[in-house]
Amino acid sequence: MRIAVFSEIGALRKVLIHRPGPELEQLTPPHLSRMLFDDIPFLQGAQREHDRFAGALRSEGVQVCYLKDMVAQSLEAPGARDEFIEEFITLSGRAAVSERAALRELFAGIRDNTALVEKTMAGVTYEEAGLYPRYPLTRLVRRDANYLLDPIPNLYFTRDPFSVIGHGVATSSMFAPARRREAIYGNYIFKYHPDYAGQVKSWYQAELPFSLEGGDILNLGKGVLGVGLSQRTAPEAIEQLCRNLSADADSGIQSVLVFDIPNVRAFMHLDTVFTQVDMGTFTIHPGILPVLRCFKLRMQGGTLSAKELPGSLEDILRRELGLDRVTLIHCGGADSIAAEREQWNDGSNTLCVRPGTVIVYDRNTVTNRILEDHGIRTIEIPGSELGRGRGGPRCMSMPLLRDRI
Repeated sequence: MRIAVFSEIGALRKVLIHRPGPELEQLTPPHLSRMLFDDIPFLQGAQREHDRFAGALRSEGVQVCYLKDMVAQSLEAPGARDEFIEEFITLSGRAAVSERAALRELFAGIRDNTALVEKTMAGVTYEEAGLYPRYPLTRLVRRDANYLLDPIPNLYFTRDPFSVIGHGVATSSMFAPARRREAIYGNYIFKYHPDYAGQVKSWYQAELPFSLEGGDILNLGKGVLGVGLSQRTAPEAIEQLCRNLSADADSGIQSVLVFDIPNVRAFMHLDTVFTQVDMGTFTIHPGILPVLRCFKLRMQGGTLSAKELPGSLEDILRRELGLDRVTLIHCGGADSIAAEREQWNDGSNTLCVRPGTVIVYDRNTVTNRILEDHGIRTIEIPGSELGRGRGGPRCMSMPLLRDRI
């Protein structure tokens, strides 16, 4: 079965998600900033909310796949398990590499592949690896958790480590060190899983030097890809992505629209301020409109060209996407306080499951009401715990198959 995503709004048929697990319980206050969290989620609450999310997807006829299960199935391929262990240790930094033998022994002792995958996600302390006798001073002076392998608590935001574009995948080169191992899970799914092995083209690779993250990539349709120039995606990465897509007609991409958004944590990705909810209808945080710049990239005669696009965002989208009409629904409406508050709580981060139907957090009451007033059906899910990681329904989903429109 080939993956296929050519739009943001075609009926969603298959999606990859990750139910938060023990990795969240490894978060401690001294590590929050480094792990990109503002607070510590309550795991059981986050799991209940995530189960509601999965239930909402299933109720709309979407096949829900879980990250750890698909990785575990991929590791059944001959040689894949040992390769995964060695690569995971290598990607985990100098301390892990220096203690490769201990980590290899620990992982090899976990015979169940699902349990192995869960352990790589949850992290490994020096104590678990049996290494504290070698580090007596460290044990005495370190009062907080002493990790040989850090946990990976951002994994439930499956949108970011890779992006399905057409029949291929752009594997992300993650901006923050805390997230750089996340791409390995998608790599093993698309390389070894029986549903996808040998069928997935690569548009970008995690080992490339310039950061690119999936939350900045929107399949706008009609041969146009939208990419955010943001805190976490570099212009050099966008240029390389455009070259790779243009070199293969199977990508379905003829041009790339680049949205230059403010480089701040509140707007870390394009999809935190801008998502599509229907044909010609988008939700947007109004705070970016006065400073937003748009560019167009395309290949012409083997040369990459770039130009800044004039006009309002509505005009640009209407012109570049060949639409008769474009509607921008403002997060928070005309209330600037509601706009800032609800954008922070992912009011603009909607997941479209079919044209005109979106999954949203229930807490964004002002924005949800405005969406409904515009004829958009909203499926509300709780997100008080999930939202502590700064991400909404789109962030928590990686579409693998959508209907073409």
